[in-house]
Amino acid sequence: MRSEGEVNRAIRQYADTVKRICLVHLKNEADTEDIFQTVFLKYALSSAVFETPEHEKAWIIRVSINACRDLLRSFWRSRTVSLEQVAELAQAAGEEHSHVLEAVLRLPEKYRQVVYLHYYEGYTAPEIGQLLRKNVNTIYTLLNRARQLLKEELGGEAHGA
Repeated sequence: MRSEGEVNRAIRQYADTVKRICLVHLKNEADTEDIFQTVFLKYALSSAVFETPEHEKAWIIRVSINACRDLLRSFWRSRTVSLEQVAELAQAAGEEHSHVLEAVLRLPEKYRQVVYLHYYEGYTAPEIGQLLRKNVNTIYTLLNRARQLLKEELGGEAHGA
């Protein structure tokens, strides 16, 4: 079990990352807040020893992704999202280019994950491969396919994406 100071530091340091991961996966504020609390409760109760700050961040990201997946797989979870919810999410995330965010959110989950980790968190393909437990070539393929889907949907606006 971690000290209150450790938990507060982790919350200050990783709160934005956890919220963005949850918003990308869950697409609504209420579920995001629930998972946010779950992630940091697991952190507080965990006895894991982190070798580096990067190791700690990777652990937080992995726990966040797994908690989102668990919620999405739950029996009662609806898999539909209205356009209004997407617009609210874009506004809540403070994105200037909400049309790009909306396009990313419409991607299948396997593409959303790699796009988020690469472009929003700055992870390389090999690092994403380790985080998601996938082959690095699979990550490159997913990124390329996601870029192509975004380019098609945005009418060529995603050259840098």
